[in-house]
Parts: sequence; C-alpha cells; structure tokens
Amino acid sequence: MAKLPILMYHNIAETESNGLTISATKIEEQFKYLANKNFRSYHFSELNDYSKLPGKRNVVITFDDGFLSQLEFAVPLLKKYNLKATFFIPLAYLGKNDAWHTKSLPIMTSEILKTLDRSVIELAYHSYHHKKYHELNISEIKEDTRLSIETVSKNELSFSPAIAYPYGKFPKAKFLKQKFVNHLEQKGFKYGLRIGNRLNKFPFKNKFEIQRIDIKGEYSFKKFKQKLRWGKFF
Repeated sequence: MAKLPILMYHNIAETESNGLTISATKIEEQFKYLANKNFRSYHFSELNDYSKLPGKRNVVITFDDGFLSQLEFAVPLLKKYNLKATFFIPLAYLGKNDAWHTKSLPIMTSEILKTLDRSVIELAYHSYHHKKYHELNISEIKEDTRLSIETVSKNELSFSPAIAYPYGKFPKAKFLKQKFVNHLEQKGFKYGLRIGNRLNKFPFKNKFEIQRIDIKGEYSFKKFKQKLRWGKFF
C-alpha cells in the first residue's frame, strides 16, 4: 500500500506566516520542493480510478475555506509548478468574510469559483455553516448537507463528492458516527476528511476518516519536509 500525504492549507499572505496563514514565499518553497522531487499530485475525483498509486511520491494538496488569497497566491503557484489542489468551500459564505478565523478574510464568490481551471483546481465541500459536526445532531447535519448541495446546484458549480469536516470534527460515538457516515454515503459522498496529522495508506482503509497534515505558517522548511515524510512526529 502506497503512502499518501494529504497537505492542508488555509490562508496565504504576502509576508505574514503564523498559524493558519502561510507566507507566499514559504508556500512557494514547499511547492517547488514537491515539483523538484517529482511528487505527483491528485484530485479526489481521480483517486477512484486507482487501485494503487504509481510510484512512491504522491501527494494531495488541499485548501480550506475558499479564501480569496488562495486565488491570488495558490492558483498561480500551482500552475507554475504543475501541481493540482482541492479547494474545500464553506457554502454559506460565498462572497462574504469568514466568521471563524479573523472574521475579515474575504471568501471567493461563486462566479470566481467558476473561472478556476478545473485541470488545476478541484472544488469540494466544507459544509454549509462551517460548524463542528460533533456538536450537531443528525437532523442538523442533514439540513446542513441539504443546503450545501442545493447551493452548489443553484450556482451551477461543479463539486467533487468529497467533504472536509470543519475543524476536522465529526461524531465519534459509534452509533452516531455510523449514522453520520451512512448519511454522507446516501448523499453521494465518497470521501470525508478529518485532520489527524498522519500519513494515509492508499487505498484508504476508511474513506470517511481520511487524515490530513496541517501545514502551519510558522513551520520551518525542514519541518515541512519531515511532516511530508512522516506526518505526526515527536
């Protein structure tokens, strides 16, 4: 089984680099490294076509929250280094500011999302309200999903059947977790992403608890390479 690191980014800034914000210089250094080391990047929609991945250097690049800064910085860099990424979008906030990070970061509009090159950027779900799923009951989760799917349809957007759980949270109790997963499957979702900070093995053992590696702005380049290779480490 091949190892598949899934990298998680959020906001990008010109120079600031701390927490959920990474500087344009740092993220370019990381992308350049992936390209120079011949990492092959994937969209989730492509993974269905593989029973195993070719080669040993594979990666999935993800961005949460649909910040406008991702259009400004990430898209040109992805194109420059011939990489692909998945943008997870919180659908209640199209064209608005985030309500959970700084409360001032603008989020892309549906019209902007339509202009993105689909060979580079894959769009996927990040819930509707950006609330923690483990704090919602099943009825509330179902309503959030309904609004998400309805918004995608109404705005004539093309989304892949993958969802990144806000804050990485999902119901943990066995009975509730099974109802949660059953609901997602019934609505056509094929992948669900938490955080976890560990490498995945592909094919995925559990498609609704896929782990991502959180790349924080303060990380050194050395730590980025360590996380890429080993995931969580101490």
